[in-house]
Amino acid sequence: MSLRSLLTHLAAATPALTVSAHCDLPCGVYDPAQARIDAQSVKACMEKYAASSDADFKTRALIIKEERCEAVKHHLWVLWTDYFKPEHLADHPDLHDLFWKASKSAGEAKKTNDVVVADRLLAEIDQIADIFWATKK
Repeated sequence: MSLRSLLTHLAAATPALTVSAHCDLPCGVYDPAQARIDAQSVKACMEKYAASSDADFKTRALIIKEERCEAVKHHLWVLWTDYFKPEHLADHPDLHDLFWKASKSAGEAKKTNDVVVADRLLAEIDQIADIFWATKK
């Protein structure tokens, strides 16, 4: 008997277990701080880029900044798609627009070294965090 066949038989013989949760895992695994830390890294890379005259260092700063921008978007999207529920949107009708703006700011930060964009991104993440923590009360 092949391993695949064995696993198929075991799966068929094992009763399904139904679980219930309002999110993917028990509460506590989601936190907007992850997005904020990466956004702070984006801003720091912009500042370090501006302060350096070393071309290799600047190239590395750009690479890291772009990686961190993608990480910000990932963390935001996980919060938006996995944590926030319709009842949160009902209580905070600006939530969708706020996530859209923050995601766009993260994308814009990839294309610039203007710290004003990073500051805007941080402010948007802070607004999302305020709503996030309000839903935890």
